Order: sequence, then C-alpha cells, then structure tokens
Amino acid sequence: MTVKQDTLEWNWAGNYSYGATEIHFPTTLEELRSLVAGASAVRALGSRHSFNSLADSDGVLVSLTALEPNIRIDAEAGTVTASAGTTYGVLAAELKRQGYALHNLASLPHISIAGAIATATHGSGDGNGNLATAVVGLSFVDAAGGLHTVSRQQTPDFAAYVVGLGMLGILTEVTLRIEADFMVAQHVYTDLPWDAVLENFDDLTSRAYSVSLFTDWRGDTVGQAWFKQRQGDGRTEEYPASLLGGTAATAQMHPLPGVSAVNCTPQLGVAGNSSDRLSHFRMDYLPSSGNEIQSEYLLPREHARAAITAMRQLSAIISPLLLVAEIRTIAADDLWLSPNYGRDGIGLHFTWRLDQGGVEAVLPLIEEALAPFDARPHWGKVFSSEAGDLAPLYPKFDQFTALAKSLDPTGKFRNDFLNRTVLGQ
Repeated sequence: MTVKQDTLEWNWAGNYSYGATEIHFPTTLEELRSLVAGASAVRALGSRHSFNSLADSDGVLVSLTALEPNIRIDAEAGTVTASAGTTYGVLAAELKRQGYALHNLASLPHISIAGAIATATHGSGDGNGNLATAVVGLSFVDAAGGLHTVSRQQTPDFAAYVVGLGMLGILTEVTLRIEADFMVAQHVYTDLPWDAVLENFDDLTSRAYSVSLFTDWRGDTVGQAWFKQRQGDGRTEEYPASLLGGTAATAQMHPLPGVSAVNCTPQLGVAGNSSDRLSHFRMDYLPSSGNEIQSEYLLPREHARAAITAMRQLSAIISPLLLVAEIRTIAADDLWLSPNYGRDGIGLHFTWRLDQGGVEAVLPLIEEALAPFDARPHWGKVFSSEAGDLAPLYPKFDQFTALAKSLDPTGKFRNDFLNRTVLGQ
C-alpha cells in the first residue's frame, strides 16, 4: 500500500526546500500507474541529490524507494535490469557478488539510477561515457498511466529518452550494459604545479582509467590528483614517488584538505574491485546531509587549458565561496540532452559553501567566462542559464522539446524549472 508523506522539507544538500504538496511511496507498479494517471502534476523524486528545483513538482511527488530493486542479470546479453529507484551502491554490490561491474560510477554511490541517468551524471575517464551511456533499455509510465518500454536496439529515437530530465514519464526500470568485474588501484598525488598539469594535460588524464584533479583555483599547484588505475588495461602501472612535480600521498586523502579520509575509498595503490574504487566515497558511508551547493559546467576537451586558465583568473571571486573544485574528463555520446552530446569533454565541478545568495551572484560571471567554450551546465546542479542560452548548445534541443510535448501535452511532468530552462516559457 502506498504511504503518503505530507512534509518534504529539504534536499540532501540543504539548499532547496521542496514545494510539492505531498510525496507518495508506491509499493507496486500498479499503484504507481494509478497515482500518475490521477495526478494533475507529478514528478519522480530520487535520492534528493539535485541542487536545484529540477525534481520538484507543482502537484505531488512519487518516490520509488518502496519498490524492490528486482535486480536481474542477463549474462548472455551482458546487461542488468533493476528498478529505476535503486541506488548505484546497491546495484554495484549485487553486480560484484555475481562477478560483474558497470563501466563507471559517480563520485558518490548513493544516488539513484533514474536520477543519475536523467541528468547525465558522469564519473570520469577519457574513454568513459557518463553513467547514462550504459543504458540500453527503459520502462516508464506515461502521463495517462500507461506503461512503455524503449530500447537502443528497437527504438529509433532512443537517445532522446535516456537523459530525459523526467519530462517524458516516470521511469520504472532501467537496463544497463555490464562487463566482467575488474580491479582498480587508486593513487593520489599532491601539489602538482599548474604549469606542468596544463602542459601535459592529455598525458595526465590518459594515464589512468579515471582521473580527478582537485583544486581551489588559487596558487601555483593543483591540490590533489587522483588516479584510478584499471589493472590489465595496457596503461602504466608505475606510480613513482614524484609525478610532474607532485608528491605521492603516503596516507589516505580526502578531497577537502584537513578532512578525515575514513569514508573515502581505499588509496595508496591497494587494488580492489571496481565498485570499491571508482567512487570517491565508500558504499557503506551514507552522508545524511551535504551542507553544500554544487555547480558544474561541461565543455569540449580542446578548450580544457583555456577554460582552466579562465577559472584561475577568477579565483579571487570563486575561492572564498568554494569548498573544493574538481576537474574530470568524459567521453562523447549520442544522448540528445547530455552535456557531452557529440563531443569529448571536461567537467569543471564546483562544490560551494552553503551560501545560496553568494553562489548565485558568481555563477553569471563563471558562465560569461566559459561562454566562448560552449559550456553546458549539469542539469541537476545550480546554474543561471535559461532555455534561450541552452538551446543553441544542443543540436537536438528542439527535437527533444517536441517529443516532450507530444508525450505529455498537458505538462503533467513539467515544473517551473523545466519551463524556464528547456521550454523557454
């Protein structure tokens, strides 16, 4: 039986208070279909890790957390199917138990599959597409309560559905491509000189399966470089005491200087299953609150050095508000509203202090500095761009909005955020 909760309160980060009137927790697919059919406005709420109003509704919200994960592996097809509300931590643990893995994971494993793919949340790696690129099939409830299934093999416009922002329906199940489990060893270096990083940027990011650079944009050095080395993939397994002027860490590190690393995934070159290394934070650690705000901009890889230089030049206004920034690389994909549609890219991620007004004041300056590089914002994080700014950056933008209107003509799955940033209303 569905359980209704009347008060929603805040998102995980504590920077947004939901405005929906109530939230429902259906325990069966039929309950979900009935709820959607009977609502005038409804959206799905994942793990509350969006930092803006994307997930909110002008009516009611539904959470899929009461539905069983129902994880099924098809070894012959090389896929896994699970309830859309399943978290990556739960899914990765079951895959590991059966000897399989996903190609990549986000830095925090506690996010839901549906929320991550709907916003093109990514992980890192020169050759790794974002998490949504593993999707080969989707099932969803439409505005009338009908159940639909689309697949990469059989649906001509499948690439429109994956990064759907919740506008096309309520996802119920997701089928993902998987592979045999693999081992990863994580190495951390501190204080790499910026000059060396920029001069050797391509070599640096291609050195490991997944690479992250952490900085506060001040000074002459990058605070930390994390290398997630996939064993046996042909890349070097040599991580000397010094690399590009940086020093190998001799103790576990947290991305935030001075913070205990007890909840970070194991480092120091100790190999482990991919699910225990690709995320920055451990699967068994669930932070109850973020006390932070996040923004991120993704841009073509060829602009990496110029964009990084532009951010360093803004350090005087960025750094006082910043907890830490992260630079990652992501491979191109064909998903219509993915920030990496049609281009290999880099992500410039900002973890801000919990100062909504201060962050909103600096975002237009950051976006102005990144505008020459066709930077696309992460859909689930805080940005100031609207539909007029975003449409020219996505070749399939108009086709997506047309599809959304055809599937949901009355706007049941829309809200003010989507009207402003996607539909231009």
